[in-house]
Amino acid sequence: MKKLLFAGIALGAMAALAAPASAQVKVGVGGPMTGANATFGAQLKNGAEQWAADVNAAGGLQGQKIEIVVGDDASKPEQGVSVANKFIADGVKFVIGHFNSGVSIPASEQYAEGGVLAISPASTNPKLTERGLSNVFRTCGRDDQQGAVASEYILKNLTGKKIAIVHDKTPYGKGLADETKKGLNAGGVTEVVYEGINPGEKDYSALVSKLKAANVDVLYYGGLHTEAGLLVRQMRDQGLSTVLFSGDGITDKEYWTIAGPGAAGTLMTFGPDPRNNPAAAKVVEEFKKKGIDPEGYVLYSYAAGQVIQQAADATKSLDPKKVAEYVHSGAKFNTVLGTLTFDKKGDRTNLDYVVYVWKDGGYTEL
Repeated sequence: MKKLLFAGIALGAMAALAAPASAQVKVGVGGPMTGANATFGAQLKNGAEQWAADVNAAGGLQGQKIEIVVGDDASKPEQGVSVANKFIADGVKFVIGHFNSGVSIPASEQYAEGGVLAISPASTNPKLTERGLSNVFRTCGRDDQQGAVASEYILKNLTGKKIAIVHDKTPYGKGLADETKKGLNAGGVTEVVYEGINPGEKDYSALVSKLKAANVDVLYYGGLHTEAGLLVRQMRDQGLSTVLFSGDGITDKEYWTIAGPGAAGTLMTFGPDPRNNPAAAKVVEEFKKKGIDPEGYVLYSYAAGQVIQQAADATKSLDPKKVAEYVHSGAKFNTVLGTLTFDKKGDRTNLDYVVYVWKDGGYTEL
């Protein structure tokens, strides 16, 4: 009996020693994997999966293999909360996501309660980091920064033009539109039309007729690519040459597919294209080998993973609280976006939005 007991203890000890070799750390990716914004969910997923593959090939995160767990929030706040709760129940320690600000804000409350660190590659509404949550970060910028750049460009380069401002009533779309409006109004320009639309609708002809009657030269739109594309197509159908100006919510080639050739000349704010950053060259090449264009938020998602990895390495810990404290410390992170540092709120301290123009199916920096 004693021999069997000792044998059992020995086997148990051997199993405990062997466990780390097969252990996995779960990293969640939350975003719209289905629905109208699924292209953006795919961007976040592609970036996170490539990062995980690269880290695993180099030995893992603190010696543990990364397991990517995908959660589909379909761009719906209530579904995002469900995804967050499932991540927590499944033992996810870190989350790369979500895409929509309106989803990231309520989901982050759950992550705070569950002790999960979340880094959004794409949610730009200031409220995300303004609530004093210690576990929330973003590798993208903020709408107050982006709106300021858009309004400054309009004031300097589109003087004397009649401006309309339209948004999709979401925290992201309305927030961005209102920040741009604030900058324009402060510069002495008052919009001739200010409207909110319902995302998901297909017919915006009544709004287009209103824009036509007001002789609008520039339509600033706060929202995502699907509605932006439909607005452009329907403006062209009614003979309007009005220029669409939007934000980072249209950074996917699907915008051009929806809008058609009339999208040529569309203006857009976004961060400096990370695909052109020397720090991203090797990773961009890996994506190209897989037939993936790392446009939009793909590399922002990859960078979120790099921040998690480097903070874990620095603290020699996979404790989300310790990792978050290190990210807040002002430490520098070498990423595919360049060197990043974060303030006490969880925002990047070094970001410059620039203006792009769409042509020939893609966008280039002005």
